[in-house]
Amino acid sequence: MPSILQSSARAAGVMDTDIQAALSTAAAGGISPVLALVESGAADERLLSRHLADSLGWPWLESPRPEPADAAELKRLIPARFAVRHQVFPVGFGHGRVTTTSHQPVAESSSPQKRTLKLACHDPCDLLARQAVARQSELPVEWCLTPRTELLSAVQQLYGVGADTFDALIAAGGGSSDDHHLRDEANVIDSDEDQDASVVKFVNQIIREALAQKATDIHVEPQPDSLRIRYRIDGFLHEIPVPENIKSLQASVIARIKVMSKLDIAEKRLPQDGRINLKADGQSIDVRVACIPSVEGESISLRLLGQERFTLDRLGLSTAHREKIELLLAKPNGIVLVTGPTGSGKSTTLYTFLTQLNSVHRRIVTIEDPVENKLPGIVQIPVKNEIGLTFASGLRSILRGDPNVVMVGEIRDLETAEIAVRASLTGHLVFSTLHTNDAVAGITRLIEMGVKPFLVGTAVRAFIAQRLVRCLCPSCKEPANYTRSDLTKLGFPEVKKSNTLYRAAKAGCQQCRSTGYSGRVALYEIALMTPAMQALVSQRASESDLQAQARKDGFVPMRDYGLQKALEGITTLEEVARVTSEELE
Repeated sequence: MPSILQSSARAAGVMDTDIQAALSTAAAGGISPVLALVESGAADERLLSRHLADSLGWPWLESPRPEPADAAELKRLIPARFAVRHQVFPVGFGHGRVTTTSHQPVAESSSPQKRTLKLACHDPCDLLARQAVARQSELPVEWCLTPRTELLSAVQQLYGVGADTFDALIAAGGGSSDDHHLRDEANVIDSDEDQDASVVKFVNQIIREALAQKATDIHVEPQPDSLRIRYRIDGFLHEIPVPENIKSLQASVIARIKVMSKLDIAEKRLPQDGRINLKADGQSIDVRVACIPSVEGESISLRLLGQERFTLDRLGLSTAHREKIELLLAKPNGIVLVTGPTGSGKSTTLYTFLTQLNSVHRRIVTIEDPVENKLPGIVQIPVKNEIGLTFASGLRSILRGDPNVVMVGEIRDLETAEIAVRASLTGHLVFSTLHTNDAVAGITRLIEMGVKPFLVGTAVRAFIAQRLVRCLCPSCKEPANYTRSDLTKLGFPEVKKSNTLYRAAKAGCQQCRSTGYSGRVALYEIALMTPAMQALVSQRASESDLQAQARKDGFVPMRDYGLQKALEGITTLEEVARVTSEELE
């Protein structure tokens, strides 16, 4: 095997010195030389796997997926715990060559038309796994080779997230809905007992997988015959595969999450809110938990926070927009309002502004409902309506605490708006949010609330509207050949066919979870309160007149900003049209 591995590694472009170093690392650490080569970064996993398959004469599978009709029998032959432990994947059945495991792990012999089990692995050097398979399998095995990342993804798709732990829970009778048992178990989760058969590990796997996929939310939703788990990734919900009999653990899973978030597990009739503080790879993750009763049981939503770095570079601003933002942040006073619907990234933008301003020379105080991310060096106050701590009352108290910069989570009423205006006029820089469709509409929204027009023109420095669009996956995006009819339907008839545009690949790739998109970027429009705009606001000018003046002052509509992002190959015209459709109507 070492000679086959070395020749395959050379064919994959690995230097001899790297091969020897990997072999030495494998021998010293007791790990597979294949794994040592890949983890050292010396070899491309996919390329090495392909050359190894050629050298061994094994079939190579780029993306192993079994036939749906065979799934039940495959899972019986190779249980989830076995597949996860030994990192093998049952691909299907065949009638072909059978790989023996008695002496040489790669030797092969012919078997005349005998039904075989096709089994994929990523490491042909793992003799222990092959011997375990020989003991486990009822059928002769026909081995295949596949990259490790593809194998782990296939295991998750076939068995479901946490299936290995689920099997142990069922075997141990963990499907009980006895909440007292769960409460007792929660008190000893840090002990040395075997947690492979623990609901604690099962829930942790669900959260860990969400973090690995960069999900922002986890939804645990009871259904009549199952427990559905969905992740929100890049703004879209994705149902994740779960073990078939997970319904039997519904009470245990929900109770465990409630224990983690310090909620009352006995209360199942009223909504509850809680928080969980986690550590993942040395990073603190704050999880906001909302428990809602439904006819099928309690539905739980987990918002994963604390995974972001708040820097202007991450906002993806154009050069012109960044210059405007930096000028606004340099202002000594005034109000900057960020507008947009729920989930459009307003909080992230505001946290970025505050982080940019944060220094030992400034006192920054916020009042939020709730506090989503904890920022070091900044005083953050959570709204508590039940005891009278509202945005308005909290803002009054903040102004008595000698702040330089104030952030109000949302301006919802006239009282809060008037206090914010007063704060800006007395030398404070104030940030807040509004729910409006575009930047200029923020002006009319404040006036409709009851704020006097001349105060809006005097106090407000800018309105910033934003939406989030998905970014194209850089690994699999492909050129888009739009017809003139396509461009007209999308609302971009002005785009020339000579412009280079991209679209998401239909099949996607492993890096983007086969969606064609990876990550999100914000589309902005910034309406500055120039002297000309102030004059129009004081005269109660119509929104169309305000829009026209904003354009004269250099205002770039969000749709045009999004088109530029599409021309740069960052996103697609479909994404821009999706989030700016209100402006196109």
